[in-house]
Amino acid sequence: MRSIFGAPSGPPTPGGPDGRRSPSSRSGEATAHLGELLQRSSRGDEGAFAELYDATSARVHGLAVRVVRDPAQAEEVTQEAYLETWRTASRFDPARGSAISWLMTIVHRKAVDRVRAAEASSRRDETYHHRNRPVEHDSTAEAAHSSMEAHRVRTALASLTTVQREAVTLAYLGGYTHTEVAGLLQLPVGTAKTRIRDGLIRLRDAMGVGQ
Repeated sequence: MRSIFGAPSGPPTPGGPDGRRSPSSRSGEATAHLGELLQRSSRGDEGAFAELYDATSARVHGLAVRVVRDPAQAEEVTQEAYLETWRTASRFDPARGSAISWLMTIVHRKAVDRVRAAEASSRRDETYHHRNRPVEHDSTAEAAHSSMEAHRVRTALASLTTVQREAVTLAYLGGYTHTEVAGLLQLPVGTAKTRIRDGLIRLRDAMGVGQ
């Protein structure tokens, strides 16, 4: 039906007077769409998973690069993250958070695991190097001291609460600012700063620094 002025009659279009949706509305729709794609992926919908990949791969790879600091390693982390996403998509619960935050959590965990594995490999190589060449007594003592310090740090990190360890790891292993940590953990900046500060205090106490 057309109105007397020649324009189609009917209910107004959503959004503003010109029919455009607000940025917040578009953002909400995009978030909901990603959640729908993830849920469809959990039922084996390969097309939905491909669309999810296209919509999120740039952000996923960007986070991987930020953590591992190596483009080649970041590509492997990205592949591993999407593989786990495909396998575990049924665990996504939209009531507990958005699809992108769920996906980015997987990416960050994979990236941190890759960094830790690289550090462990480096320590093994260093240990082999020291064991297979003559060293003077002072060098041996220094290596032993470094090994003890690394063990103390790992033990101290284990003493933190999960939220403190996550915040400290992001800030000092991932190289993120307090604001970026807050964004990744979906926390107010003040809360993120508090977790980092409390974690560092607890680390210091656990290692006996200043005592």
